Amino acid sequence: MKKVLLALFVMFFAAQTWAAVDAAAVPEKKQTPQGLYLSAKDAHDMVQKDAAKVLFIDVRTQAEVEFVGMSTMVDANIPYMISNVAEWDAKKNVFAKTPNSGFQAAVEAQLKKKGLSKSDSIIVMCRSGDRSAKAAALLAKLGYSNVYSVVDGFEGDTAKDGAHKGERVVNGWKNAGLPWSYKLDKAKMYLEF
Repeated sequence: MKKVLLALFVMFFAAQTWAAVDAAAVPEKKQTPQGLYLSAKDAHDMVQKDAAKVLFIDVRTQAEVEFVGMSTMVDANIPYMISNVAEWDAKKNVFAKTPNSGFQAAVEAQLKKKGLSKSDSIIVMCRSGDRSAKAAALLAKLGYSNVYSVVDGFEGDTAKDGAHKGERVVNGWKNAGLPWSYKLDKAKMYLEF
């Protein structure tokens, strides 16, 4: 009986996932087909526990990582969208962004570089969890089965009221005091166009 209980205990904890964020609490625009969500702190802990078995990707634009900084734990910056400074998005009042046609190939190259496969864990992080959800959905369509989206992103969500209303001070990688820097590592940067 003790052996059976021990075996069940081991199987239970071996099957545990890192999806520490309750999927029911994730806003619709941040939801993914896989339903695998992490807070920035959870992502940090997952990478810190076994960095060799996880691919951690920052999917923000090159300009975002250049001017806002980037986690020092990220394996690579692979933008999900590319800024097009020749076009203006009047609806959002920003430079237009187009899908990165090299996204899939860059993810595959990073997996190969780490000796990982489509079934290994991939963490995607953007500014606040919207684009990372879209990147995770694309990767699911492409056959990746274990993609986690960081729901609070690098900068976090905006405060709804108070002195910091509209500012990204609620949560996220930076606000959690996790390791990041303005100094970028060229080897991690997306340099393809």
